Amino acid sequence: MKLAIVGVGKLGLALLEGVTARGVIPASEIGLLDANTTRAGEIAGHTGARVITRAQLGGAERILVALQPRVFPEVCEWLALENVGYISTMAGVSVATLVRRLGTQRVVRVMPNLAATIGRSQTAITGPREAQEAGDLAFALTVFGAVGDAYDLPEHLFNAFTGMSASGPAYAAVVAEALADGGVRMGLPRPLANELAAKLLVSTGELLQRRAHPAMLKDEVASPGGTTIAGLEALEAAGVRGGLIQAVVAATRRGTELGHDQE
Repeated sequence: MKLAIVGVGKLGLALLEGVTARGVIPASEIGLLDANTTRAGEIAGHTGARVITRAQLGGAERILVALQPRVFPEVCEWLALENVGYISTMAGVSVATLVRRLGTQRVVRVMPNLAATIGRSQTAITGPREAQEAGDLAFALTVFGAVGDAYDLPEHLFNAFTGMSASGPAYAAVVAEALADGGVRMGLPRPLANELAAKLLVSTGELLQRRAHPAMLKDEVASPGGTTIAGLEALEAAGVRGGLIQAVVAATRRGTELGHDQE
């Protein structure tokens, strides 16, 4: 096996579909291990991957650990194997903790976001020198590059990346919901308001990538004495900017706390 995926939730499935669709790894060389064996079997059935047991994990060149951080201490006993490289998506679990619990320096820590399910993720990736020399880091960059953009990022920035990018889709969803509520408040039908809000975020993201700074787009839309500047004044009065900053700060701190729970 080129890769064993332990935990076939939304992310595990997204990666499986991404790497197979783009020819990074043949489905026949991917093994799936999940507590929900029925689900794993169904996924294997329509992707061409195969369901494996714990005893077969040692036959994998690399293992992707896509589990919740809270269950990691419970699975280390059977997950720690020799001559295997590990890729972890577990939020807050540091490289040092992975090394200690898995008994190897061949560990790569990654942090994607939900957009991996549509091939548009932003993923931070880091690992020690041993993981680089063994090709594990390059492998992870290739795998996660199949479901979006992958960034080789210093580990001390991981919790900040998590607090902004990994948690970011939830913040953006709240913004979209609030915009739609505003539209409904002023008379727009709910289905139309929801559709407009979603498309607004998508198109604005495209526009932002073509400008050097978000303020440039804001200034283009806000004409003197117009409707937009009146709306922006209301946002400032409501503290929306500060609220979003504090959301990133709070999520970053929570990521640090999760890491301490694993030490």
